[in-house]
Amino acid sequence: MLGLHLFLLSLTVTTLVLCLLFSTPIHSLQKPHDQDDEQDTPITRFQRYLRIKTAHPDPDYYSAVSFLKAEAQSVGLQARTLEYAPGKPVLLLTWPGSNPSFPSLLFNSHLDSVPAEPSKWDHPPFSAVRSPDGKIFARGAQDDKCIAVQYLDAIRNLKEKNFAPVRTVHISYVPDEEIGGADGAAKFVASKEFQELNVGFVLDEGQASPGDEFRIFYADRSPWNLIIKAKGTPGHGSRMYDNSAMENLMKSVESITKFRESQFDVVKAGEAASSEVISINPVYVKAGIPSPTGFVMNMQPSEAEAGFNIRLPPAADPDLVKRRIAEEWAPARWNMTYQISELGPIRDYMGRPLITPTNDSNPWWSIFKQAINAVGGKLAKPEILSSTTDARYMRQLGIPALGFSPMSNTPILLHEHNEYLKDTVYLKGIEVYESIISSLSSLEVASH
Repeated sequence: MLGLHLFLLSLTVTTLVLCLLFSTPIHSLQKPHDQDDEQDTPITRFQRYLRIKTAHPDPDYYSAVSFLKAEAQSVGLQARTLEYAPGKPVLLLTWPGSNPSFPSLLFNSHLDSVPAEPSKWDHPPFSAVRSPDGKIFARGAQDDKCIAVQYLDAIRNLKEKNFAPVRTVHISYVPDEEIGGADGAAKFVASKEFQELNVGFVLDEGQASPGDEFRIFYADRSPWNLIIKAKGTPGHGSRMYDNSAMENLMKSVESITKFRESQFDVVKAGEAASSEVISINPVYVKAGIPSPTGFVMNMQPSEAEAGFNIRLPPAADPDLVKRRIAEEWAPARWNMTYQISELGPIRDYMGRPLITPTNDSNPWWSIFKQAINAVGGKLAKPEILSSTTDARYMRQLGIPALGFSPMSNTPILLHEHNEYLKDTVYLKGIEVYESIISSLSSLEVASH
């Protein structure tokens, strides 16, 4: 009887195994992953790039460059890797035009991304998970790995249609944009290699648009970091002093707050966009005498310090801002000192504001608009970007540069948790760039 039971048990197990093998696809027995992973499509190419960890403080630049270079070579583009700072490569791709004497086009993208906090994401931030409704979740999905691969697939499509550009098209991938670009775009545009490109027009990154229009940016705000330090008489926490370090720092913060409110009131009244005023925001305060349990509460510190991030629109007068800092926010009479870090240019080589015209005085602008219209797109009113991009380094040389990322009907999620881009929006972006590249590279006017 025992033998019969063992036989039946063995037969049952064998039957279950056979049923599993023949009824369940092999891939479902493996570790779960996107079903499209093994395919080579515009979406899977985007996902593969997103999975390269290029977040600070330790971006994997060389893996990103290797991936992009391989994709470029598959499209038939010329590729050069340049390096102006150790460990920070610049990848330059080129599609030669039939008339190389014409000023060229440059499409720029940055390799790096900001950090992510995995515990606060629904999916791992470098997994590039594609949800059933087409959302691709990853750090850099909007900022700005999307345009990096869209450029390549747009050219891929144009080559398949046997399109040949009149003017040369370049694509640059630069490091360190998220930390100011000093070792990236700044050194690249100052190089002889950049000068030899004879660039006439630049497209750089923009931002998503929650509406059905594409946003377009003709200028950035310039970032400054301001550190204010106050000194005063130290002493017992019970005593009243004039001009103590904390008292003077609080006076400074109060003065800055009043200015900030005056600028914000203009925005709230609808008289200006937030990117058109000077913003100043506190980012840290450092004071007090540490103790094992926190701070010594019955001692007044002799020093106090605060840091502020300032953003100046192109029309702002930097000299007036510096005078305000010296006379109102951190005057020497309050026993204060300050340090300003100007992160990039605020004027071009001729002393003009870093602004690219968006009217008929700029021949590139009208062709760009026509290219958007040709694929059924709509442009929103041109605006100043409230933050900062590498485009300012090109504008400093007098080269017209626009910020543009074709993401309509998309929430603005750059630097946020659960950053994503929908697959349909991404594919539409390729179509948009295809129209832009073909239109601008066919422009036969030797305009600069």
